[in-house]
Amino acid sequence: MLSGCRETAFIYAITSAAVTHAVARSCAEGSIESCTCDYSHHSRGAPKSQGTIHGVKDWEWGGCSDNIGFGFKFSREFVDTGERGRSLREKMNLHNNEAGRTHVANEMRQECKCHGMSGSCTVKTCWMRLPNFRVVGDNLKDRFDGASRVMVSNAGSLRPYNPEHKPPTSKDLVYLEPSPGFCEKNPRLGIQGTHGRQCNDTSLGVDGCDLMCCGRGYRTQEIVVVERCACTFHWCCEVKCKLCRTKKTVHTCL
Repeated sequence: MLSGCRETAFIYAITSAAVTHAVARSCAEGSIESCTCDYSHHSRGAPKSQGTIHGVKDWEWGGCSDNIGFGFKFSREFVDTGERGRSLREKMNLHNNEAGRTHVANEMRQECKCHGMSGSCTVKTCWMRLPNFRVVGDNLKDRFDGASRVMVSNAGSLRPYNPEHKPPTSKDLVYLEPSPGFCEKNPRLGIQGTHGRQCNDTSLGVDGCDLMCCGRGYRTQEIVVVERCACTFHWCCEVKCKLCRTKKTVHTCL
């Protein structure tokens, strides 16, 4: 594992978020015996702003909500194990773990289904559901780009490394030191470098040859790739494919 840089912060946050998301969803799907759907909303009733229209309810709680409470608790007990918060690095890890869980909880959204005669929507049943994990990952990637460098205060809490910056919020990722260089191989830190990596010569993003190859340039080659193609299903139960040879242009960092 890398030192306390922003990449490490992201790894801790997204791991914690993934556990929270997976457990909350699995509870609702009935995949875990020790938890069920979250029915806590049912006892609250619909918000007062929704009320009743001409004697017919606008909507009511029902269905099977993802159990974010159980997922949050399980992630704390599982992911935070061994992190006591005594050292600065442990404080950093615990903060980023909690930030990951918080992002998942904040993405809970209300979904509804209509009920009524002949396709009418006499009443809607609503529940709370998590989005695809990609949404959470994209949000954490944005936080990675704006992560806050921190140090420990005299009181033992995290504070900005730069006193002119605002203190990090519960949703911000925090790190302790600048990131190492990833261009060259560094076995001590487990960095493989980018020599020999395939890149995209048309992309302006991190997968683009200009960025990934760190200005060293890249080699372009025509290679022959053998892939499965023209696959068909045969009853029962087998998929048969042909092997196709195609030419492909690949770009490799020098």
